[in-house]
Amino acid sequence: MQHRPDTFNIDDMGEAANLVGYIAKAYNQSMKLGRFEIFPLTDGQLKLDGGAMFGVVPKTLWEKHHPADDRNRIRLELGVLLIKAHGKHILVDTGIGNKGDARFNEIYGVERCPTIEQSLASCGLSPADIGLVINTHFHFDHAGGNTRRNAKGKIEATFPKSTYFIQKGEWEDASHPNERTRGSYLLENYEVLPNLGRLDLLEGDSEILKGISVIHTPGHTAHHQAVFIESEGQKAIFLGDLIPTVSHIPLPYVMAYDLFPLTSMETKRIILEQAAEEHWLLIFQHDPKIRMGRLKKKNGQFLLEEVRDNG
Repeated sequence: MQHRPDTFNIDDMGEAANLVGYIAKAYNQSMKLGRFEIFPLTDGQLKLDGGAMFGVVPKTLWEKHHPADDRNRIRLELGVLLIKAHGKHILVDTGIGNKGDARFNEIYGVERCPTIEQSLASCGLSPADIGLVINTHFHFDHAGGNTRRNAKGKIEATFPKSTYFIQKGEWEDASHPNERTRGSYLLENYEVLPNLGRLDLLEGDSEILKGISVIHTPGHTAHHQAVFIESEGQKAIFLGDLIPTVSHIPLPYVMAYDLFPLTSMETKRIILEQAAEEHWLLIFQHDPKIRMGRLKKKNGQFLLEEVRDNG
């Protein structure tokens, strides 16, 4: 195995593809962010169509980084983020959950190993220890774990003591899906939450707790939100499906799943410029190899330096 350099040029996809292949996978890494502690966790993996994940980008470019199976599907992480702050445990997104039937799991190549419950257990926590859940949006691979099917077959909140935060517009769109969005918005993942008094609807950029905010980042959906974390001058952003993998950092690399692809590109432009200027920690949700990194800009091009932990 070749030595892995610490930085690589994101705009050179062929080179980036070679370098990223040498980076070993690590679950449940953690790091301090000022007074907070963050843990990139997982609910396992799924497979989605590679062409849909990269839109107009030719397969000859993206397959070097994300090799496709015989059905053109690529492997993606079901990433979530645990934040320990102000004596609370906050979870950002919840994975895919346990409600998918055999056909659903086969279509999407779902492998919940480890599950979100197992990931939390590795941190000494149970679902009952989570006080707040922030959803970037309500697609099934981000909000499927909001609820679970219990032993009696009843759907209940997975995190019984938690309040769930989502943009009001996302809630409305998810509650009334159209012909295109119906396959991604599954009512069983969130429709019980308001009846339980567990849903908090936000309107635009909002502070959830001191140092933990949501930023409206439209493009993938009209009301997609990223989660911004700041403590002691250190800053991080959980990108959700705005930039799902490291490979999606170049501006034209926009998913066909995005409802507003040109908006995605412009939102990315704003976020990436500020992230590079202010040295934000970027947290990637779906990348199967790199979960965290920081950007630098050199000669007009972005360089990403992977971050694993405080070391």
